[in-house]
Amino acid sequence: MSTWVFDLGNTRLKYAKVGADGLPGEPLAIAHDAAGDWLRALPRGDVACVASVASEERRVALLDALSTRFARIHRVHTQPRLGPLRIAYPVPAHLGVDRFLALLDACGSGPALVVGIGTALTIDVLDADGGHRGGRIAPSPGLMREALHARAMVLPEAGGAYAEFADDTAPALASGCEGAAIALVERSLAQATTLLGAAPALRLHGGGAATLRPLLPAHDWVPDAVLRGLARWHALAFA
Repeated sequence: MSTWVFDLGNTRLKYAKVGADGLPGEPLAIAHDAAGDWLRALPRGDVACVASVASEERRVALLDALSTRFARIHRVHTQPRLGPLRIAYPVPAHLGVDRFLALLDACGSGPALVVGIGTALTIDVLDADGGHRGGRIAPSPGLMREALHARAMVLPEAGGAYAEFADDTAPALASGCEGAAIALVERSLAQATTLLGAAPALRLHGGGAATLRPLLPAHDWVPDAVLRGLARWHALAFA
């Protein structure tokens, strides 16, 4: 029986087939498009596990397309606890399913600070026993640039390289927006160390992480964290 996992984000769909080892294989990624071309390349199989933070329109389109290709579809939602993971939010639906699944993937490997960088920057603290101790949400550097450009079009939406003290507008914007994200991660690491009594491992995922990785402290790069969490969800839910 073939099982596939699907992570529908705000800008693209990532998916992979779960292997015999219970882990997703090499992920594939497709950007959304209004014409629906992204739906024509979907695979066929027995079981599809789907997590979505995208618009209702994109989510419904994906589920409709998968319903003609898979015998069973499981839409995954945040749960208050699963396996060793216990989330901190009293209302589980308020914790994004992508965060829940990235935490589920990290659970069992010791204390961790799980950082996702996509449209938003999310930070979650996980203790050694699988307890989620809360988190933060902020705009990603890319979203900061877009917001500044929207309010002041003279400020370029993209371009420039990080510098500690830049000598032109574009690098100053890159340095400020990326620096804000770096500072938030670094402060969160320090505060998580105090909270947990030990330094957590920094686990990083998300499509917007590439420019920040060289500037961040030592970390584990887990680009398919949500897909890995989906595979683990399936294993735990149907054990």
